[in-house]
Parts: sequence; structure tokens; C-alpha cells
Amino acid sequence: MPSYTVTVATGSQWFAGTDDYIYLSLVGSAGCSEKHLLDKPFYNDFERGAVDSYDVTVDEELGEIQLVRVEKRKYWLHDDWYLKYLTLKTPYGDYIEFPCYRWISGEGEVVLRDGRARLARDDQIHILKQHRRKELETRQKQYRMENLFINRFMHMFQSSWSDFADFEKIFVKINNTISERVMKRWQEDDMFGYQFLNGCNPVLIRRCTQLPEKLPVTTEMVECSLERELTLEQEVQQGNIFIVDFELLDGIDANKTDPCTLQFLAAPICLLYKNLANKIVPIAIQLNQIPGEENPIFLPSDAKYDWLLAKIWVRSSDFHVHQTITHLLRTHLVSEVFGIAMYRQLPAVHPIFKLLVAHVRFTIAINTKAREQLICEYGLFDKANATGGGGHVQMVQRAMQDLTYTSLCFPEAIKARGMESKEDIPYYFYRDDGLLVWEAIKTFTAEVVGIYYESDQVVEEDQELQDFVKDVYVYGMRGRKASGFPKALRSREKLSEYLTVVIFTASAQHAAVNFGQLFLGMYPEEHFIEKPVKEAMARFRENLEVVVSMIAERNKNKKLPYYYLSPDRIPNSVAI
Repeated sequence: MPSYTVTVATGSQWFAGTDDYIYLSLVGSAGCSEKHLLDKPFYNDFERGAVDSYDVTVDEELGEIQLVRVEKRKYWLHDDWYLKYLTLKTPYGDYIEFPCYRWISGEGEVVLRDGRARLARDDQIHILKQHRRKELETRQKQYRMENLFINRFMHMFQSSWSDFADFEKIFVKINNTISERVMKRWQEDDMFGYQFLNGCNPVLIRRCTQLPEKLPVTTEMVECSLERELTLEQEVQQGNIFIVDFELLDGIDANKTDPCTLQFLAAPICLLYKNLANKIVPIAIQLNQIPGEENPIFLPSDAKYDWLLAKIWVRSSDFHVHQTITHLLRTHLVSEVFGIAMYRQLPAVHPIFKLLVAHVRFTIAINTKAREQLICEYGLFDKANATGGGGHVQMVQRAMQDLTYTSLCFPEAIKARGMESKEDIPYYFYRDDGLLVWEAIKTFTAEVVGIYYESDQVVEEDQELQDFVKDVYVYGMRGRKASGFPKALRSREKLSEYLTVVIFTASAQHAAVNFGQLFLGMYPEEHFIEKPVKEAMARFRENLEVVVSMIAERNKNKKLPYYYLSPDRIPNSVAI
């Protein structure tokens, strides 16, 4: 009778092991085996981190193994189990890998295919087509487009500050040389400008090509800041003037959830100047959008604390946009859109699922938790944020109008703000490092696409892929044409770009506006088993190591190094 050797790997995370009964069935081209209990006498099977092997003897030839069914039945109490993978040694000496990397809860089961990535066109056998279809039907019932995360230090800010010295309280928790340097210099104009380039919200500053009418600043007002003996208009023409406009906040309702606490919002416009030292410094601040006697323009030549207070209002507005739009909407929620569409439209055997799954890992879970505790009514946003009580929702609704596909394409986003010139703007490390990481990701995605799609026609004919892209457009972007999100992909090049957007948004962009933990290029879950993809991953890691070295060399002698986009500090997803 034919005999198979089954190897079962249990996850190493807490509570991954189980005492439940585990059964195995093999489905082959010539038949299906009986259900076999995987059990060794006097041995504690399926412990956390264990790799256990079992001999399974079947009554007759099964032919080519197509599916493996794993069932878990209760022993005493319900006991979840994390199954990493199975391997199967056939009677003919072949090894087949079956990746799983998921929890099996209660009295559940999973039906696994071997680890080779397959497009739908590659499945000609009825049972494989049926498995593919059932998997998506189950997921489409489970994942619906309904399902935030805010700064870890928000709980420290639930009372008002009465003195500048109160700022130092935060540094008890985030004590490091960079934080300390910022703390000592935060009142200085060049530090204020530097934070727009390389701080936590480096996506708002843009080159000013024309002075807006709503900011009636004149050369006479700012001439003490202009170092080239040119008029303000001439400085604009030479590309030395930059602007940050918080128009998004205009008219947003301030938090009124606590009747005993008055809260306020500003919608400032900040004009900045590149001086002869190539540093970006503020030269004019107007705190609201409509000019007038009650809305003066604050200048560096004003009294010290008038100017400082104007800058603090700008920083406050920057915080609100950063938390709700740059961080929440444009990394967490966008990643969730991609994640839900992936789960609903791509089966686990699909190469694009295997490529993206590490980058949407736990995204839905962390966003759901945030909706339950942070941005819900009476949640932390309402308690600690001036845009709480509904203002944050208004902001997201407005910002959706500017959430375009192009704005998620990193090089295009930089160009759109006129910030692409390294010669003109030499200290914009967010741009420099981001471009390096973007290119490394795009090179990798192009390699993977090339392995599974030999022509543009194969991309166009991959219905599951097209359903994934359409799902993002129809449900995530509400079918809004102005979003520029594609409804379909027609070429390998466009597919590679699309995948780069997904991965960059979830990993590098989130790291730049948040922090890093488990790192880009590291794929501990081996969803791909094919040698060409593993070689592509190795090259990807090598390219990222080059970027790490370049950034480390650049930072070596800097008093204020920038490392947020160093790949060894970039997490794979927004939740890792």
C-alpha cells in the first residue's frame, strides 16, 4: 500500500500550538484517501514551534496529489492552532510543499494547494477550479468594505500645556539624540523649516510658482528675510519660495465634545524661503484663509513670542493633517482598501496574492481596533484631538477628493509639488531615500510580474487580477473617475507600477510618517516556493542593502540624521 510522509510545522507565536485532534485527507487525480488522525503515541503533538512528521498509508494509488485537507476537531476545550505549512513526501520520492500560514479556529478545516503560484488559466482540472472558486466565495462573504491608528503618545496629551517646559514630558518616553536635538532647537526657524522636509509630515511643502491672492504678502514685509537682494516676486521666479497651505482645515468644526473645554482650529498659510545656506525657513504666516485686518500676516520681524505662537499654530495644523490624512487615510485606510480587494478577488494560489499578503498583514485588524477605540464616538480622538467630535471625519471626506492614484506614485507626487530637484533642494532626504526605495520595489515587482506574465495579453486576460483592480476602484474609490485609479490593467509595466504603489504605501510611506519594526524585503512566511521568485527576493534584499549603506554613509556625519526610509527600518505593512 502506498505510504506518504507528512511533515507539519506549527507556528512559533504564543498559543500557536494545539491539543485538538488533527486529521489529514489527501486528494489526488486518481482518488481521495480516508481521513487519517495525525498522532504519535505518548507524544505531545503540535506544540508551539514544533515540526512533526507522520507516516500516512493509503489503501490505493491516489495519482498526482492536488489538495490536502486538514481538519481540527475538539479534544477538550476549543483550542486555536496556527499551521505554518505541510510538506508531503510521496511514495515516488517527490516532495510537495503546502504553505498555509493561518489560524484554524474551533472545529475548522483548511484545504490547501501546493505552493506553486498559478494563474486561473493554469488550472484546467475541475477540482482545482472548484477549490479556487470556493475560496473566493468564502472570502467575499467574510470581507466587506466597512472596516485607524494614531500616535502612541496621544494618552500623554489629554490635559492642556501651561508652559513650554511641558514639552519635555514627552521625551521621557522617546529619549534619543535626534529627539533631544529637536527639543532643544524646535523654536528656531531653520528647524521649523527642516521639519517640513524631513519631519513626520514631509508631504505638504511645495515650490511656490505664484503668490496666492489670499496671502497678500509684499517684498517690504519680508525683505529682512530675503538674502539675495531680489524682490519677493523675483525670488518666486528663481524657485526660492515654498508654501504650505492648510486649506483643508478651513471650516472644519473644532471639537465640542467637552463643554468645559474650548478648542480651536486654524487653517494657516505658511510661506518659506530657501536662504543662501540652502536652508528652508519661514518668512510669513497667515493663520486663516481669508485676508483682512482680523487675520494679520505674522513675520520673523514681529515680537519673539508673536512669531513663535504663529509657528505653533502652524505646527498644530500640521499635526491634525498628519494624523488624520497623511497617516490614517493615505497609509492605513488605503492599505486596507488594497487588502480587502486582495482577499476578495485573489485566491491564495495567485502570484499577486502571494506577493502582497505580507504587505497587508494585520492591516484590517489594526484599523478595526482603531475604529472601535480611537476614531469612534467618545474615542481617543474625541478626548485628545481638536478635530475630534466629527472634524476628523470631515477632513477625511474632503481629503478623498485629492486622493488620486498619481498622488500615491512617489516620483509623480514629488514632481507635482515641484520638489524633484536635488540641486535646488539638497536636504530633502525624504525625497532622496524614497526614490531609492521606490525604484528597488519597482525593480522587484517587475521581476515577479515577468515570471508569471509572459506578455501584456496574459495580464489583460487574468480575470482575477482585473477583478482585484476593479474592486479597489469601485468599492475603495467609490468609482470616482477623478481618482485616476485604473479600472483595469493592460500591460506588465502598469501592473508592476500598481504593485509598487501597494507595497510602497504600506511599507515605506507608512514608515516615513510613522516608525519601523519588521523590515522591507524580509518575507518570513514562504508563500512562494519557486526558485525564480526566491532569487528575485534575494536580489531585492541585495538592492535594499545598497540603499541602507548609502543612507548610512549620508547620515554618518550629520547631527540630525534621517533614517526613516532606510529599508532596515521600514516595516512590511502598516501593522507590523
